Amino acid sequence: MTPRLLTALLAAALLVAPRSGMGQDRTRLERAATILAGLVEIYGVSGDEARVREAIQRQLPDWARSRVDTAGNLWVRVGRGDPLVVFVAHMDETGFRIDSIMEDGTLAITRRGGFLPWLWEATPALVHTPMGPVPGVFTPRDSVGAEPRRMPSNPFRVDVGTVSRSATEVLGIMAGQTVTNPKEFSRLGGERATSRSFDDRVGSAAQLMALQALDRSKLHHEVVFLWVTREEIGLVGASRAARELGTRAVRVHAVDTFVSADGPHDARNFAAQPIGHGPVARAVDNSTVTPPAVVDTLRALAASHGIPLQVGTTNGGNDGAAFTAWGVVDVPIGWPLRYSHSPVEVIDLRDVVALSDLVRAIAEDW
Repeated sequence: MTPRLLTALLAAALLVAPRSGMGQDRTRLERAATILAGLVEIYGVSGDEARVREAIQRQLPDWARSRVDTAGNLWVRVGRGDPLVVFVAHMDETGFRIDSIMEDGTLAITRRGGFLPWLWEATPALVHTPMGPVPGVFTPRDSVGAEPRRMPSNPFRVDVGTVSRSATEVLGIMAGQTVTNPKEFSRLGGERATSRSFDDRVGSAAQLMALQALDRSKLHHEVVFLWVTREEIGLVGASRAARELGTRAVRVHAVDTFVSADGPHDARNFAAQPIGHGPVARAVDNSTVTPPAVVDTLRALAASHGIPLQVGTTNGGNDGAAFTAWGVVDVPIGWPLRYSHSPVEVIDLRDVVALSDLVRAIAEDW
């Protein structure tokens, strides 16, 4: 280990301590909040990401030339030469798909993505149709008995206020459409915010902000920025992109959530990287083990740029896993998130800004 690398690693260890501002000015935090709010408040259940993709395209820098592949993924290539490095964030969110319309006008639905279904029970619903969203409710299990009945095998339906299948169809509702609950980006105390679908609109926003700030004169190789579809139902978009790139890439950085045990009722023996302390290198998750030497290099890079970086293990997978079959090293990075895959996810905006800085630093210097 060289003296320079050792110094950088020691600095990285110090940088994992909490930082009140992480060297960020108010303008950058507010800009991050504006970009993120714009993406979060767009609906895009897996398979229905077009509106999210269009919003990202509108904010690309003027020099960027993008394309959309057959899976609906958005690509931006910058720089030339080897090695090829890939960043990937996903555009979809969890939700439901309509399976059928029942005789009484209610909707039978299936989950799209993994989450705890009872978190949605007895909450407002939105059915997304070509004519616009139709309001409804996710039906509760019981509204009469003193004790709630056991969760049935198919627990969820959506009630849009009609009494027949034909009346529901008149509203423009049909099988195959998606259903979510309403969402809104809301600021909390300090630098924190809440909404649904921070997973992975934060990663999408961080990539976009990094690309907007990128100094192309510093690039010594080709970098691909990808915003992909259908991560929540099986890495579908990422798998399509990985097949196209094959063995060309040397590293892929999935920019995605670090599911953190930072809530007030969480045990602190696993995934305990707190929000507000900077982005996180996902050293191990359910789909990937990043080589320790690569994690050390990432820590040294972050330290050299004054970026706080936590390292941790968590549950869940990431889009980078789709590339590993081609010999590509997966080095996922993310931000710590409270209450993942719920209607009330919580983030710290300082982590979002620092994550965008980390993406830019990797692109320019690694």
